[in-house]
Amino acid sequence: MKRARHKQGSVVCDKRRRVWNYLFCENGVRRTRLIGSLRDFPTKAAAWQAAESFRQTVVNKPISQTHTVKELAQRYQSERMPSRSETSRVYRSWLRNHILPHWGDKSIADVQPRPVELWLRQLDLSPKSRSHVRNLLRALMEFAMWCGVLEVARNPIDLVVVKGATRRIRKPRSLTLEQFQKLTASLKTPFNTMALVSVCLGLRVSELLALKWRDVDWLGAKLNIERGIVKQIVDDVKTDSSRKFLAVDKELLELLRVWKQTTQFSAEEDWIFASPVKLGRLPYSYTGFWRELERASKEAGIGHLGTHAFRHTYRSWLDAVGTPIAVQQKLMRHSDIRTTMNIYGDVVTDEMGHAHSKVVGLALSRPA
Repeated sequence: MKRARHKQGSVVCDKRRRVWNYLFCENGVRRTRLIGSLRDFPTKAAAWQAAESFRQTVVNKPISQTHTVKELAQRYQSERMPSRSETSRVYRSWLRNHILPHWGDKSIADVQPRPVELWLRQLDLSPKSRSHVRNLLRALMEFAMWCGVLEVARNPIDLVVVKGATRRIRKPRSLTLEQFQKLTASLKTPFNTMALVSVCLGLRVSELLALKWRDVDWLGAKLNIERGIVKQIVDDVKTDSSRKFLAVDKELLELLRVWKQTTQFSAEEDWIFASPVKLGRLPYSYTGFWRELERASKEAGIGHLGTHAFRHTYRSWLDAVGTPIAVQQKLMRHSDIRTTMNIYGDVVTDEMGHAHSKVVGLALSRPA
């Protein structure tokens, strides 16, 4: 069979039956409609002219009015949901708590820029969270075009603006050396070792908890970061850039060696920070680590502290010791250097004061 492909649909000659058929896609399903016989329409041009009478009604409908956002979301979850468990968990949370309660029963045709932006404004979420919801809604519309439910065109969510999406409501916490020392003095074993490993290597808490003894190269003084664990589900690391061998200082390596000799779970396949409550089958949970940090931070008088503060502190301390930004990016394992520069780190030592004094010295011609 020879076919003439047009932007929407195809005219096909079935030589066996000697008829012309019009092939098109409706709501992601391939359909066929009979045009007529070869005797009635001897040329393709004639067949196309005959098909034009109903082509507009069967193909040019951009969206099926009966196709709801809920149906689209169900299909998205089965075909396009990210495989990483933590990412898919967050996506399902946005869908369940925000998108589907408002948009689920509505037709996809109702997902238009103005109503979406007005809806996002009234959500009781931070600007960054509203931006996440907007991005997931955009992904749904992209998926609708990909699977043929929606005509391929500009995504309407591209016109939706979330003001202040990059502005943080709560400033990331970085610890001074004095604050960190007070904290570790208040932490119980092995949580003090966990805090030291985290702040000295800039590990995410999911990476810290997922470490196994076989990840430690004692002779090469390196640590292999190759997995993460969230809600006690072992998964891949967050990004490809996160998967690396990190150099480990000999003093930190010695602290790990002491802990290995102390813990009852010291086999190569054991978790480094295995939980005795789980008989070593799982590491300490995020919640258990966070609760101990909350207790110790209050006891040390340094205020509220989250687990990600160690990663921010690591970046700040790298800056304080004069580490070049390109090296910082590699140590932080960021794929984009802008993340290292704009999101992580803060001034926690006196380098701003020292820099200010140097500038004043130049202005006043003060001797160096």
